[in-house]
Amino acid sequence: MPEELLEIYAESPRSQLSRSTYMRELLILQRELIKLQDWVVHSGEKVAIIFEGRDSAGKGGAIKRITQRLNPRVARVVALNKPTEREKSQWYFQRYVPHLPSGGEIVLFDRSWYNRSGVESVMGFASDDEVEQFFQDVPEFERMLVRSGIRLIKYWFSITDEEQQRRFKMRIYDPLKQWKLSPMDLQARVQWEQYTKAKELTFERTNIPEAPWFIVAGNDKKVARLNCISHLLEQVPYQDVPHDPIELPERVHNSNYERQVLPSELYVSNRYGK
Repeated sequence: MPEELLEIYAESPRSQLSRSTYMRELLILQRELIKLQDWVVHSGEKVAIIFEGRDSAGKGGAIKRITQRLNPRVARVVALNKPTEREKSQWYFQRYVPHLPSGGEIVLFDRSWYNRSGVESVMGFASDDEVEQFFQDVPEFERMLVRSGIRLIKYWFSITDEEQQRRFKMRIYDPLKQWKLSPMDLQARVQWEQYTKAKELTFERTNIPEAPWFIVAGNDKKVARLNCISHLLEQVPYQDVPHDPIELPERVHNSNYERQVLPSELYVSNRYGK
């Protein structure tokens, strides 16, 4: 491990939670998430969860812990790349609509249509008129989603200037995390105050009763993940779904069957076992 990275870890503030406490509480919450998933499938509910916030604020980590033990056919993550030229010519919300949940689905948006009032606004990818049009459209767009039966939950992960700087440095020196750092992320450090103003304006214009914002304090990753999952569970009135008891059937043995011996070259080399 690079010395620079060791120094960052040594100077990093300790989590309020021990690893054992964190893992115990996480497993308890993940068990409840499975109950939530079963209820969504059983009831045909549609749940859309938006995760926004500054780069390195912990959105991806929270999403990973939410989906970690869920069925990927029920709970799926949407993380769209930058729009194509064709998508740029479309109605702004059009490329997000196909990813909205159907009955019995949970969709987690790792960034969302709020790119327009965030990175696109700050970096100049959208004009002032386009941003203003977004602010006029998004409340009604979200009300339409809610009226259609979608449970829309919006989270903003918030971290301090100092904590973001520390996490960026970790990404710079950690070869396992360098892929997370893009030129756009580095530019975001320069324009910290502009992003702050964009965030405040987004809250002011889009915090509606039908789809309010919920801010997650993200400096302590472990605490942030548990707080977010616990809050999410409180937003959905899920109930236990009755299940038929599961019994393992007996294997059928055919006395005439002989297992074939497969060529050794078909097998993966056993480098780590005995």
